[in-house]
Amino acid sequence: MEAAGEAGDCLVVTLIMLAALFLTRYFMNRKSRGRIPAGPPCWPLIGSLPTLAWRPGSGAQLPPHLQLTALGKAYGDICSLYLGSRLLVVLNGFQTVKDALQHNAEVFSDRPTIPLITIITQRKGIVFAPYGLVWKQQRRFCLSTLRHFGFGKLDLEPKIIEELQFVKSEFSKSVGTAFSPFHVINNAVSNIICSMCFGKRFDYDDEEFRTMLSLIVRGMKLASNSPAMLINVIPLLQYLPFGPFKEIGQTVKEVTTFLKNIISQHRKTMDPENPRDFIDFYLKEVDHEIQRNQNTSFSEDYLFYIIGDLFVAGSDTTSNTVLWAILFMAAYPEIQEKVHREISAIVGESRPPSIKDKLHMPFTGATIMEIQRMTTVVPLAIPHMASETVDFKDYTIPKGSTVIANLWSVHRDPSMWEQPDEFNPSRFLDANGNIVKNEAFMPFGIGKRICMGEQMAKMELFLIFSTLLQSFCFKLPEGSDAPNMTGRFGLTLSPHPFKIIPVKR
Repeated sequence: MEAAGEAGDCLVVTLIMLAALFLTRYFMNRKSRGRIPAGPPCWPLIGSLPTLAWRPGSGAQLPPHLQLTALGKAYGDICSLYLGSRLLVVLNGFQTVKDALQHNAEVFSDRPTIPLITIITQRKGIVFAPYGLVWKQQRRFCLSTLRHFGFGKLDLEPKIIEELQFVKSEFSKSVGTAFSPFHVINNAVSNIICSMCFGKRFDYDDEEFRTMLSLIVRGMKLASNSPAMLINVIPLLQYLPFGPFKEIGQTVKEVTTFLKNIISQHRKTMDPENPRDFIDFYLKEVDHEIQRNQNTSFSEDYLFYIIGDLFVAGSDTTSNTVLWAILFMAAYPEIQEKVHREISAIVGESRPPSIKDKLHMPFTGATIMEIQRMTTVVPLAIPHMASETVDFKDYTIPKGSTVIANLWSVHRDPSMWEQPDEFNPSRFLDANGNIVKNEAFMPFGIGKRICMGEQMAKMELFLIFSTLLQSFCFKLPEGSDAPNMTGRFGLTLSPHPFKIIPVKR
């Protein structure tokens, strides 16, 4: 008993010393680094987590984008918090985000090292790669190739229109009955990416296609909504041989094997003079760069991570936006009717909508934009990092700080949007009914890290939305509760499960 008491006393002394060390370092850092933005109380070892865990007085947990928006209202548009010993600087509101990511882009365009993301991406690709020469080279090539597919001789529009025939067929099977559109929309959007990357589409019940989608879904869940996220706090957990910690490693291994097998098949069958798809274009660039420079960043290994980025960033965001669009149309039938009338007047029924119609369909375009504003499917963007210590708006942001751009707060900024919580597509139209741009509209981000697939995503959204609304009217099941419009926070903000009734027009 006496030994146990001594051990307990030692533990208490150790904890007190650790707490004292942490607090000393914390206050010394604040003093040496200048004026850190204000924020909630910081506790030893755990940082600001207790403050963020619960909403005061309600006992209800808020999703992160709403927590950080509330934090901005309490402490200012630039505020800070600590996750353990890691400093996070949160940017709220349009002007703050614009000044940081656009006017100070060189400082705020880097990415922080997040242990779980590093395990999955090895800090390669486009989305999570560090800001620098390699990233610029890879992004420049990807942008050029995406433009080639979207607006060049390998036009993506016919492939999207072809895929939408399968979507319409699946929706037609459920006409008049309540069904969940999630599976069909996810398959369709992923297939569009497949057409671009692999040069072909897959049947929805194709075993290879289903395997690929299940691996991607599994990886995203592990990275955004599982105990494996504890790796970000305690990196050593990645080596545990059980549960989600083991599953992370296994999933990465299976995805790697799957995609590298596809790359290998392309290498064996490609014709450099007639590239079929994105992989062929990249492999051609690899060969070209090796001839010029043995130290090139282009390689089959790097291509693997580029493809992963295209699928995760290109499929999840677009499919969730389309799902939100279907839900909003069912929830706002008067808006849906206006879209129907415009489609009938401009496109008619004898042909599918084309991207050329977009210029003549301002209300349809405004409706898509308003859905993007209301839902903000990547509400906190991808985390940025300060690449050097910088004085920004009367504060000092230390080098290495993680910087969160709260796009949700930008899209709900009352100084930029009249009645921001109201769904109103007309806010994007002028007195003559033409599209009017608001610089606070940034669903694809802003600055040097703006989504490289923005133009392709806009084309996909318009064609998918207008084609579905040309053929169907969407209704909520009779007697059902009002739909939950808050969204589920993960890597993206997705709608809660819902069912709709498609009705033939």
